[in-house]
Amino acid sequence: MNLKSDVAKFAGKSSYWFLHNVLKGGTSFPGKIAMKLDPDILNTLAQNYETVIVTGTNGKTMTTALIVEALREKYGEVLTNPSGSNMQQGIVTAFLANKKSKAKRPIAVLEVDEANVKMVTKLVKPSVFVLTNIFRDQMDRYGEIYTTYNKIIEGIKLAPDATVIANGDASIFSSVDLPNPKIFYGFKLPSDHSQNDVKAPVNTDGVLCPECDHILHYHDRIYANLGDFFCPNCGYRRPELTYSVSEIIDQDPNHLSFRMGTKDYHINIGGTYNIYNALAAYSVARHFDLDDEEIANAFAKNKRVFGRQELIQYADKDIDLILVKNPVGLDEVLHMLNTEKDDYSLVTLLNANHADGIDTSWIWDGQFEDLNHEQIKQILVGGQRWHDMGFRLEVAGFLPEQMTTCPDNEAVIEEIAKLPTKKVYILSTYTALLSLRKTMAEKKIIKAGM
Repeated sequence: MNLKSDVAKFAGKSSYWFLHNVLKGGTSFPGKIAMKLDPDILNTLAQNYETVIVTGTNGKTMTTALIVEALREKYGEVLTNPSGSNMQQGIVTAFLANKKSKAKRPIAVLEVDEANVKMVTKLVKPSVFVLTNIFRDQMDRYGEIYTTYNKIIEGIKLAPDATVIANGDASIFSSVDLPNPKIFYGFKLPSDHSQNDVKAPVNTDGVLCPECDHILHYHDRIYANLGDFFCPNCGYRRPELTYSVSEIIDQDPNHLSFRMGTKDYHINIGGTYNIYNALAAYSVARHFDLDDEEIANAFAKNKRVFGRQELIQYADKDIDLILVKNPVGLDEVLHMLNTEKDDYSLVTLLNANHADGIDTSWIWDGQFEDLNHEQIKQILVGGQRWHDMGFRLEVAGFLPEQMTTCPDNEAVIEEIAKLPTKKVYILSTYTALLSLRKTMAEKKIIKAGM
């Protein structure tokens, strides 16, 4: 610790205290201030921590939350960035916000934006990398999936001793030979599936064999490009899994039950994609010496996190607020909605700011046509690009008279109270979600902050 880092730390902590306690916010600005005074402040803040970096396209926030909940079972307090502010300044803020604790083992579990892995790794010396998946996302910012993975690889190569815990069902994660210790997780369904030979739909990205560019086939395809893949041309195949899910027992939008090994696990959230997040968290927890009972207890306690099926009570409505940001994530959320047994109303909020991705054409890859139209009693369409989403829903077969246009957050909140169903699902892009939550906080519908 030197004078520069002392000043940066003091300025960052002071700004965090003011923003958090007075303005009820501040997930990245304190980090910006501290980094302005000392660009390497993260190295100082993180030097005593055993750090886990969680990255990938989808599932980072939920995976991080589940890992933290599990590790707390054994080690007490765990430092993390729970708001999903996952670029360098947000991570610095997470350390600035952390109070001194008597944790049995100083551990930091950090959600890190894919493009920030290299710069964060330079400063925090991670002991574990967790890789969730790679899908097309904000192509104006990340490019194709191989470009995104290369950004992650550049960071991993800076920490060759760190353990890589990766989704073995994603062919891209076993495509690069790394010196790191590796643990793979995935779905390992009953053995009679081993003779299956299926292909992904023609518009699925990431299904070329990394060895010979032949189209990959699957014994089991779970969704998108994830599953028990193999190449019929050169023999490239899924790596041996260390941890696996053997059965999905039951699921609806608010609950998942699944089996890993001989034990059943339950989490209070829906969507097959969240089973992968739980499996990633399970793999990390086992790496940190937790037993199955401790992990099961942690999963049973899991809470909805910011924007990820966040449950909000307003008027007489049960509102699920769900972040959508790319084709695969959107499609999986739509599949989850089809596990809903009751009638519901749908709210869509579409923005096209830098943090959302300025190209909104990805909404055409979501299969809105597959939704159970009879269950959806009314639709509210909002956000800056409401007209794009409204047109997309019309093409999917929803009638214009089913849809109400909401020009701003005030109108969205006012119209939600009038909806004919108790259950309401809001699908929102990132900046629209932030904006809506801010308005809801001002109206005392939810607490301010994250």
